[in-house]
Amino acid sequence: MGQRLHYSGMTVSIDRCGNEMYGGVTDMTSVGVAIVSYNTSELLYRCLRSLQAVPMPVHIAVVDNGSHDDSVAMVRREFPEVVLIATGENHGFAKGTNIGIQRLREQWPDLTYVLMLNPDTEVHLGAVERLVAFLEDHPRVGVVAPRLENPDGSLQRAAFRFPTPMMTFLDLFPPGEVTPGRWYDSWAHGRYPQEGQTSAPFAIDHPLGACMLTRPQVLAQVGLLDERYHMYVEEVDWCRRVRGAGWAIWQEPQACVMHVGGASSRQFRAFSTRAIWQSRQRYWAQWCTPSERFWHHCWLRLGMWRLRWLAWRAYQRGGLAHADYVAQRDVYRSIGQ
Repeated sequence: MGQRLHYSGMTVSIDRCGNEMYGGVTDMTSVGVAIVSYNTSELLYRCLRSLQAVPMPVHIAVVDNGSHDDSVAMVRREFPEVVLIATGENHGFAKGTNIGIQRLREQWPDLTYVLMLNPDTEVHLGAVERLVAFLEDHPRVGVVAPRLENPDGSLQRAAFRFPTPMMTFLDLFPPGEVTPGRWYDSWAHGRYPQEGQTSAPFAIDHPLGACMLTRPQVLAQVGLLDERYHMYVEEVDWCRRVRGAGWAIWQEPQACVMHVGGASSRQFRAFSTRAIWQSRQRYWAQWCTPSERFWHHCWLRLGMWRLRWLAWRAYQRGGLAHADYVAQRDVYRSIGQ
């Protein structure tokens, strides 16, 4: 027989193995979920199915950014309770998320929490309840994120420090490839060594934006995502504002979410490569000191020269077609200017 406890307004069942299983919700806590989708119909279906197991009231807004697959038809057919916003064009992740959050606010003005969730995720049983319980128990925490796993169950890095010039250097001159491999999981590379090593929650600078639970009060105080970030880094900028407003940000490793990663961005590699570095440069301009900006741009130029050389070498050795070489060369050249 299992054991039942009361925890942060929820009934928690303890199974024979000692695992906590959140059963019923005894208060009126509600969560609004904003999901932005672009040509991820199958993944979106699994994401929405996983949310159906959450025992508390969950209100979902899916913003479709002009998908060409059957995402819109699938949501209408399989999930009629979901608020579907078909924009007809790709507004980017930040604007799409803002559209979803604004619709949630309009339809459910008394939401307790807001979850920003990628469509290529599957929420494990109890994950949302654990995140909610953490915010219930820690009133000065403004954002909490789960442990992320790859589809094979391995750890996916999801807790990071705010960007530094050293992190830019190590991104472009990767540990284990150019620099010593021991730097990969290091503080210098923006990692938290305890991630994957402990089940205890810990404070972080920012999570990966695939899954973030926050409070409406935080959104009211710091605003929504900056829509000038079309793709990438928008969660880093937003978390910087959250931290600047005095809120803490934590990871709760006992909440677990599977994340495929890059399901939309892989659809156009050249565009996504440009987008991530353009977003990083926007972040540097806004948040870094002149000295930090100098070193960020120094490592960026050197790194793009290295990538161009690697593409040329691969082409010379027959490992890269001419058209692909030209495309990579032009992308790296434009970024490194």
